[in-house]
Amino acid sequence: MKVSSGIPVITLDGPSGSGKGTIAQLTAQALGWNILDSGALYRLTALSAERQGVDLADENAVAKVAETLDVRFEARTPGQPVSVILMGDDVTLEIRTETCGAMASRVAAYPLVRAALLQRQRDFQSAPGLVADGRDMGTVVFPDAPCKIFMTASAEVRARRRYDQLKQQGESVKISHLLNEIKERDERDMNRSNAPLRPADDAVVLDTSDFSVDEVLEKVLQIWSSRQS
Repeated sequence: MKVSSGIPVITLDGPSGSGKGTIAQLTAQALGWNILDSGALYRLTALSAERQGVDLADENAVAKVAETLDVRFEARTPGQPVSVILMGDDVTLEIRTETCGAMASRVAAYPLVRAALLQRQRDFQSAPGLVADGRDMGTVVFPDAPCKIFMTASAEVRARRRYDQLKQQGESVKISHLLNEIKERDERDMNRSNAPLRPADDAVVLDTSDFSVDEVLEKVLQIWSSRQS
């Protein structure tokens, strides 16, 4: 499907903990572009459904929640996550919990939910450009994007990153538990029938395991620059 509007898009796909959220925000700030945190939309759908007492096993009901999400993203200081506002309520921290992440992975497997959120994601494409962070940005949502990057890292590195992040938030967790959750989520995301997690055929695969945030940002900006020549 052609969805090109002439407005450039950089897609950053990859599994949880690969660093794509941080890099997406820093890339958007460096270029002065807009940002889409697509994963937040699935987390918001799950959270909103739970708040409304909707059964997460009811695909049709959850899809209706996705269709009517009242959400906006607000930029914060560099290095800080984008603020996520649901019906006027700042839920930035709430949607980043492990519980919400597990619920999001569950509802993201529903074709009706993905269909409901597809155009909402594309609507974020506006001038001067968009950095789109997710799991199927390059394969499904923006297939014509001129720059597609698939970020990855070993499960062990991703578990350590998540552990450090949660510790900073004052949460007590075990790395072994996080590692098991990450592996289970990878398995679920890669093997779902609808929009499975995989690199686009024309994506650059970037393993971030051994690189700092600054180094990864530099590589992403270099990849984008190379697309301009």
